[in-house]
Order: sequence, then C-alpha cells, then structure tokens
Amino acid sequence: MKDPAPNSQANGTRYWRSLEELSSTKEFQEFPIPEGMSRRKFLSLMGASLALAGLAGCRRPVEKIIPYVIPPENFIPGNPRFYATNVPQGISAVGVLVETHEGRPTKIEGNPQHPFSQGATNAFIQAEILNLYDPDRSRQVLYQGAPSSWDNFLTTWKNLYTQYRLINGKGLAILSTSFSSPTLARLKEHFHRTFPAAQWATYDPISDENIYKGLERITGQRILPLPQFHKTDIILSFDSDFLHMETHDIAAAKGFAKKRKLTSEKDDMNRLYMVEPSFSVTGGMADHRLSVPSKDIPQFALALVKALAELDCKAPGWEAWPDPDQTRFDAEWIEAVARDLLSHRGSSVVVAGRRQPEWVHALVYTLNEALNNHGKTCLYYRPHHAALPDQNDLIKLVQTIQDGHISTLIILGGNPAYNTPADLDLARLLPTVPTTIHLGLHHNETGRLATWHIPQAHFMESWGDVAALDGTLGVVQPQIAPLLSGRSITEVLGSLVKGQSIKDYDLVRETWKTFLNAGDFEGQWQQVLHDGVHGTGSKRPARVSVKKSALQRAQRTVLPGSTGPLSTNNLEIVFAASRSVYDGSYANNTWLQELPDPVTKLTWDNAALMSRRTAETLNATSEDLITLSYRGRSLTMPVWIVPGQADFSITVALGYGHTAGGNVSSGVGFNTYQLRTSLAPDTDQGLIISKAEGTYPLASTQDHHGMDLETLAANTIQKRLPTLLREATLQEYQENPDFVDTFEDHPPLRSLWEERSYDEGNQWGMVIDLNQCTGCNACTLACQSENNIPVVGKEEVTNGREMHWIRVDRYFRGEEEAPDMVYQPVSCQHCENAPCEQVCPVAATLHDKEGLNVMVYNRCVGTRYCANNCPYKVRRFNFYNYTKAMSELVQMAMNPDVTVRSRGVMEKCTFCIQRISRARIQAKEEHREIEDGEVVAACQQVCPTEAIIFGNLNDPNSNVTQIKKQNRNYALLGELNTKPRLTYLARIRNPNPELAPVSLIDPESHL
Repeated sequence: MKDPAPNSQANGTRYWRSLEELSSTKEFQEFPIPEGMSRRKFLSLMGASLALAGLAGCRRPVEKIIPYVIPPENFIPGNPRFYATNVPQGISAVGVLVETHEGRPTKIEGNPQHPFSQGATNAFIQAEILNLYDPDRSRQVLYQGAPSSWDNFLTTWKNLYTQYRLINGKGLAILSTSFSSPTLARLKEHFHRTFPAAQWATYDPISDENIYKGLERITGQRILPLPQFHKTDIILSFDSDFLHMETHDIAAAKGFAKKRKLTSEKDDMNRLYMVEPSFSVTGGMADHRLSVPSKDIPQFALALVKALAELDCKAPGWEAWPDPDQTRFDAEWIEAVARDLLSHRGSSVVVAGRRQPEWVHALVYTLNEALNNHGKTCLYYRPHHAALPDQNDLIKLVQTIQDGHISTLIILGGNPAYNTPADLDLARLLPTVPTTIHLGLHHNETGRLATWHIPQAHFMESWGDVAALDGTLGVVQPQIAPLLSGRSITEVLGSLVKGQSIKDYDLVRETWKTFLNAGDFEGQWQQVLHDGVHGTGSKRPARVSVKKSALQRAQRTVLPGSTGPLSTNNLEIVFAASRSVYDGSYANNTWLQELPDPVTKLTWDNAALMSRRTAETLNATSEDLITLSYRGRSLTMPVWIVPGQADFSITVALGYGHTAGGNVSSGVGFNTYQLRTSLAPDTDQGLIISKAEGTYPLASTQDHHGMDLETLAANTIQKRLPTLLREATLQEYQENPDFVDTFEDHPPLRSLWEERSYDEGNQWGMVIDLNQCTGCNACTLACQSENNIPVVGKEEVTNGREMHWIRVDRYFRGEEEAPDMVYQPVSCQHCENAPCEQVCPVAATLHDKEGLNVMVYNRCVGTRYCANNCPYKVRRFNFYNYTKAMSELVQMAMNPDVTVRSRGVMEKCTFCIQRISRARIQAKEEHREIEDGEVVAACQQVCPTEAIIFGNLNDPNSNVTQIKKQNRNYALLGELNTKPRLTYLARIRNPNPELAPVSLIDPESHL
C-alpha cells in the first residue's frame, strides 16, 4: 500500500490547522524551532515594555496579616467562601458565584440557580477577575484633567441641579450604555420627571437593536426572541453565532448541547444549518454551512420563504416579499433545508444574527410562525426594567450638540468618543459642550475629553440589581470594598437625580421593597442575597402576533438592498465584535488579548480577514499591509487569509487600536471604528482595498505545539500517521457503532517495563465529548484564572511560548473554499505510561498514588527533556520570569491554593489537584469517601455545554467511568501505549441525507 500523503489521517480524511500546513510550506516545516534571544536583547525589551510584563503574572501576593478580632460565623482560615452575585450584560444578566479567599475574589463560577448560567460562564465572565484588579483602572475624580474629589463634584452638581430644575432640564442630556436593572430603570424615570425637557440616549456599539426593532415593525411590541434550543431538532441560523457571541450564548450553548448529547448509536441528535460570511464558533458546529457574503443572506431568507410556500407552508405576507435572486446560491440546498424544516414543524427554529437588518428579523418571525415554532421552540419576552440601545436617539443627541443646545452632557459608562459611528464625529463635538461628566472604569478616550471624570466601580465592588430577559430578578452585591475609590453607576445616577449623595445599597433596597413581602422583607432580602436570584422566577413569555398592516408597511418600505455582485472594485465590509475583546471594553485585559481567537488563532491583534481568492486578486498574502477605503475614510491594517471566508467579503473585528485607557490596550491592533458609520454600522458594500507598503507581524498560535505526526509515524513499526480526530456521520455511527476501532492500526501494545497497578483508592480521569465541545475557549480562561498562569506578550507568543495549560486545537477538513471545522481541547493526558517521566533526570515529573502525573516544581532544573519527549506537546516552560514586576493590585487575582511558578520550571495541567485535595480533606473530616461529582475541575465547571467530565475511574458508578464505556471513546495517540487518563468521545455530525454528505470514515483506506 502507498504511504499516506503528508498531513493526512490514517482513515483517509485530511485534517489541517493552517494554510501553511495544507501546503506543507518550508516555513511551516521549520516553524517549531524559534530563534534565540540574547540576554541583552531581552533586558532591553523588558525595559521598553515593563508595563506589559507587569501584568503577566506574579509570585504569591505580599499581604499584611490582620487577624479577625471577632471571626465571621463558620469561618475557617484558608477555606474559600462563595457568594452569589450577577454580572450585568447590557439588556440581560448572568448569575454567578464568586470564590473569595479572606475577602479577596479570585475566581468566578456560574450560579446553577440562574436560568442564563445554569452553573456555567464564558471567557468574558472569567476574565472579569482580571478586570477587577486592573492597575490601569481610573483611581480618582478628575476635573479638567487635574485631581479633584467626589465632594467637589457634588458641590458643582448641586448648583447645576438647582439651575436645571428651574428650566425643566433644558440643555441637560444623559448618554448611557444599555442596562436591565429595576433600580436604574426607576432612577431613569425619576430623571425624566425631574428634568422633563432633558434628553436621554442609550447606545451600545454591539447590540440587539436590529432584532427588537425588526420584531416591533410587525408586532407593534418591543420584544426579543429566546429560542429554546433544548427542544429544537432543526436549527437554521442566518449569521447568528448563538453559541458564542450573541446575547444569552451560555444558555443557548447549554440547550444546544443537550440535543447533541449521545449515549449510544440509538440516540438521535439535532441538525444545524449555518449561513454566514465568515467562520464563527457556531459555524464550526454546523452540520451544513454555506459561506456567502453578508449582503446575500437576506436573499437566502427570501428564497426560503418562497421555497416553503411552494411546499404549502406559507408565512404571513409571503407573497408580498420581493422575489430573491436565485442565482446567488444552490437552489437544491435551499429546497432541502425547506423540506427539513417543514418535516419538523414545531420542533425547528430559524434565528438571525444581530448584524442582519431589521426587516430580516421581521421575516424570520414570520418563518417561525409558519413553522409553528412560536410558543414551543421560540419564546418572546418584553425587556423589563431596561434601557434599550437606540442609534436614532444617539443621532438626535449629536444633532442637538451640534446645534449648541446641550450645556451639560452626562456619560454613564462606555467610551462613546472611541466607539460611536465615525460620521457622527462625537470626539470632536464633546469639547464644545460646556460641561461633560464621564463615569468610566478607565480614563479612556472619552474621559480625557470630559470636564469631569469619575472612576467607576467594578460590579464586584458595587450594589445593584438586574433583570434577565425572561424577567428573572437578581441582586448585584459587592465581593470586596472599592479598591480604587470608584462609584457605581447606581450611586452616581441616584446622586444626580436626587441632587445629593446617596449610597447604592440604600437605592437598591428601596427598589426591592416593591418585590418582597413587607412583613418579612429582611428575611426575604437575605434569601435573595444568598441565592443570587429572586425566588419567584421568570415572567411569562409575551403573547404576540403579526399585525398585517404593519407587515405590509414594512414590506413596502424595506427592500433587500442588494446592488449586484461583489468584486475587487466593490468589496463588502463586515464589522464584527471581537471574540477576544468584544467591543473594546475588554481591550486592557491581558488574559483575553492573549487568548487565541477560536477561528483565526490570532492573539494581540485584529486583521482584515479574507479568502485566498480575494487575497490573490489583490496580490496580497497574510501579514501584508493594505489600505481599506470606505465612504471617504481609510485605514491601513494587515491581511489574514481564513479558510471558509466568503469571496470579496472582508471581516474586521472591532475593539482594538485604543489611544488611551490602559497600558495594555493602547497601540494594540487597529481601530476599525474609524470606518464604521451610522448609515451602515454592521455591513456594507463599496469597500476599496489597495496594497500598502510593508508587512505587519501577526501572532497566531494555529501551528503551535503541533503533535508532529511525521515524526510519530517514523517511530512506529508500520510507519503510518496516527489519527488525532475521529468523526462519523450519524448514519455511519448507527450502521457501525464501533467505528472508532476501525481507526486503530497497530501491533499489540506492550510496555518495556512492568506496569504499575492503579486499582486502589481514587483514580482520576477525564473525558471530553467532541460532539458537545464548541471550541469557545472558556476552559482555557478558567484554567488560567484557577492556576495562576501568566501571559507572555505578543513577541513570546510569536516564538511559540504562550503558557496556556489547555490549548484548543482547531482543524479544518475538506477544501479550503468550503471546509468543515472541528475542535479538540488538549491538555496533559496524565498518561499511566508517561514518556515525560522516563527522561527527567531529577524525577521532577512522576506519578502519585491516585494516577496523576504531577510536577515537583522545586526539583525541576529546566532541562525540557520532558517537553521534548511528550507526544502531546502540552508541557509549558517558563523561558523568562514573566512574574517579575507584578503590581500589588494584580497579585490579588492569584489563587492562593496554587503556586506561582518562577523562571526555569516546567508546568502543565494538574487536573486541578488543589480542588482534589480540598475535597479529600473535607471527606476525611466527615469520615466518608469522596462522592462522585464532588471534585469539579475548573475547565469542567466553566464549560457551558458540559463537554468535560471528570471523576474517579475506580468508582464503577461514576459518571466518567460510565461515559468511558461508550463506544465513541478513544485515546489520543493511544497507539503509542501511553495509556492516557484523558480520553475523547468521537465527533458525530448529522448531515441531511438529501445533500449527499461525504463519508467521514473509510475503513478501506487503512486496511
């Protein structure tokens, strides 16, 4: 038999991580060996970027020991305590539990009682710990850039308050970010009553405005959809990354995964169709994905309406919608999707992303009505106690400022000088307002232009309240006293509307007197603080229907807006929220800056994403600098070629290129807000690109820590490439339940030494279900937060030296123009026959009695033999002292139960041994064995899809033992006889048989 082609898999299916690997370029083959760095160069760089290094990690915090004179009840020093609170997220909220050590928050977990977290979180919420301890946060009140005080500000405001009361607030305006808070909503109403002539505008650069306005067009009500993915068999997504970047992504991922869970070949699973211009996390999970320009997605939606009508499934007003351009996509694909949706009426759902125009959301509503999904798989809720973002209000406010009719502007949160549409030119207008007051976490671009800047308290330093979209109420309670004298938005707004200083705690309790029983207010209040949510639960969904006249009016006034095919002279630009820094509010967070993008694997930067075909027509390649010209504005930034990107569609991430607000964010990436306008804030045509001089280095991890398959194959007897990923279609799985065994092709596995027995006590192991893993990176951030893992900076990432203990490998399969994508989280496999242990000269890495591969840091002398001998490439070496110049504030983020490693030692995943030890001690004190599920690893706890299962392999009834018995279970590189404790469940796809899916297993190819 002919040897397999380079980079192919043993089953005949080809997987690749980057275009360089696909092409087997010389640069890719030589990459793993970074260039050396002299000590002199390193010291000079450290001197030039000390601020960055200072945020990289630390040794154990230096703290003053202050004993409790009267210890809190049931307090045991050294044991963490957990307190419930809520994370405000625009027009919704997520309930969390905050782990504290002697009053110092160190970790965030999901609150199982909250409907939108259900015990899980995401990467952004995990990173809030670092935001709390950000040393670049604003520290004091500033007046015209000079230090002042809260008292001085109140004195000034009292005079203004009296003046504006006399004229009903004429000339006064507030610009806020969105919120969903009973107390803030009450204060907003108070503001309007006190100052009836004043203006209030709410603006978020990334929002659901298109969604609620589109639904309001045809229902007459301001509502938002809440799909019930746990009840859904067929999902069609129009550019909605609901598993990662849309509102309520945590609950959506949880519900989606429940319908993706398989216990045997007898189970069924959901099916996901995705139509999008650029690969998303949700697109990577799709069973069928179409890559089309954003401007053609409305055409696809119209084509689906017509296709369903031909099947006698007629959406309200279907005949009045414009006829679509059928030449833009495969008609057979649309017809197959229509038949699939129709055969699952009442158990399907159609969703559209926030980037799609208003009328598309109106059309999607009619599709769900025709499919009988309303009230079943798609519920609708009226946002309660919410200030909804509305760009029209922002435009009116800007116009009033231009006319000179605003004398005092109050900016509550956000950074509008940086992120409002470029054509509004708010940064230029702010200095023309006589008095501007800015409340913000950082002294950012807006704060520097304001007359008064007030430091904002982090939500973990504040009292407040929230209402989730379904009406679930919760209290935001402080976990620590304000570290930098910040003021909460509740306190500031309350002081503004009342004309005097008032505490946020008093304002929140005043609001909650309307929700709790007056006869037992204190008891119920304490219960809410304990639970984090109000016990009454959510409100009923809204009852809505299409208003025929409104639908007809919408159809007459809104057209698809497609203006012909795209080309190099008429490119499409798509503005996307960054999967690392969101809208820029996380730009000063080093954890997120260094977290690889799930798709592009870029860190510390954004780029112009394009397909190879588009790049070739522009004579450009990755890292080449180009100039984007759009609506009279231009921006120079680098190219990054991405498989699966729609041709002639350019996606740019928002949130980079800051000029103020923090040492980390300033100068990192490119400010694409400079191109964004109020006329087309999401996507538009008319972009022109020209080649610029030079290149710009981008730090990407997509080829880092590769499991060198060619070398592994050379060391095996039969010289075959091992199989890293194992996939099958649902039909193949049903026909061949033991398909994972067909990937095995090796002689009997025998050890060279006597194997140790692991049949006593607790024996820890893990399983990761690739069918449920979405590749969202939450596990990587949770591990970093839990285990004090440092960041290293862009240059060291470029050298392949990032320190994450969990990497999420992203593979493509198929042709470059339209590949499938699959993720595989990889950490230390805790091999029973661990190759690293045989080569360590000082026995720094060894096994303990519970089967864990542990590291004795005090023994490690940094030979790196273990890393060289590890086939999984999961061991990380501290090349430099990344924790040398840590600020004392950032030190507070460190977990005291985990050591902080210094230069010259190897580190890796420990299965959260500190959590195992904590459970062991508690079980011993209570004279019992550790119960199944009592030890939850950090990566397992954060995972919204419950893809990670951890437990005792010696317990025959444990969850992890039962799951390892499934026929999809396999060991990564098991043919090396390493006997890893971490195994995987193979990925199963559920393609539509009508669309002729390609087989994912081909036993004949490796016989």
